[in-house]
Amino acid sequence: MKTIIHTDDAPKAVGPYSQAVRTGNLLFTAGQVAIDPAIGKLIDGDVAAQAEQVMRNLQAVLTAAGTSFDHVVKTTVFLVDMADFAALNAVYGRYFPANPPARSTFAVRGLPLGAKVEIEMVAEIPNA
Repeated sequence: MKTIIHTDDAPKAVGPYSQAVRTGNLLFTAGQVAIDPAIGKLIDGDVAAQAEQVMRNLQAVLTAAGTSFDHVVKTTVFLVDMADFAALNAVYGRYFPANPPARSTFAVRGLPLGAKVEIEMVAEIPNA
């Protein structure tokens, strides 16, 4: 059985997909880009500023599903420019200061709305 997760504290989907889907005690988030949910537009700024917004968006989705960064088991990061890898890590590392999840990072040709970074997560939902 799957349950669709939605929160107004994260951006609305820009296509036919859900912010996240829960099945059993696992949560699968959609990839998030740096859209400010208050205005529905991609924020201006470098990859660090965009990564910060992405992580805030993901935190809202995790919270809506009853979980947190402490329970994230896998992330996938998409970067338009691998030269931004260190700047991304500086932001990302603040959200996972100990026991970080497994992660894959890919360089991509482009992302929705001209974003510089997109991140998706798989998390466990405790007490599910």
